[in-house]
Amino acid sequence: MPLKKALHAAARSGVAAVEIDARNDLRPSELTDTACRQLRKMLDDLNLRVSSVRFQTRRGYDVLPRLNERVDATKAAMRMAYRLGCNVVVNQIGRVPEDTASPACSQLEAVLSDLGRYGARVGALLAAETGTEPGERLARLLDVDEQSFTGVAFNPGNLIVNGFSVDEALQALADRVQLVVARDGVQDLAAGRGVGVPLGQGTADFPEILGRLEDQQYRGWFVVGDEGDPPDEVSRNTQYLLNL
Repeated sequence: MPLKKALHAAARSGVAAVEIDARNDLRPSELTDTACRQLRKMLDDLNLRVSSVRFQTRRGYDVLPRLNERVDATKAAMRMAYRLGCNVVVNQIGRVPEDTASPACSQLEAVLSDLGRYGARVGALLAAETGTEPGERLARLLDVDEQSFTGVAFNPGNLIVNGFSVDEALQALADRVQLVVARDGVQDLAAGRGVGVPLGQGTADFPEILGRLEDQQYRGWFVVGDEGDPPDEVSRNTQYLLNL
């Protein structure tokens, strides 16, 4: 839906906040001061907040060509998030190599260190979405620079679809979770691959996930829905979480 129509649909769904797509819904370069005031007023009128800004780069920070452009664009998204009153920018940072001495791993470390320090200055941090590697490997990368902070957007559905343990990832990353991307999944043995399914119909144990996060005093948002999901499915998923 167009952004204005989508915001009204979200409000009717009973959600408390929305995630803004900074690549397709509203680009940072389009958010003039006037546009920012108008959007924030619309959100206020609909009793909505911005939970997060999603800025999915075409390639990860592990890929060298045009890396500086991706980093600069991510920083613009971080500034945009702060202007919209939220402090989380979500991206899949790229594949984290198993070999910590590889050039790609060193490159990821340098980029995340830079973005972590930048986020502290502008008031909005980067949250790396889980799913492209085991949670322990992502945690090891994020722990390299103790002077810089990169959060985690915990997506159990992504982990399941890619064959990784949700429980082990949560153990490794719970203290860094800044956002939960509430998606579910199952391993389709017949097809030999993982598939996404509605919340509560997959193998993600959301009561357990919520309990683990409660132990960490998590007070962030749970983002439901994906691009193309019908409003009634968003409402169903929202109600599923509220019932927990």
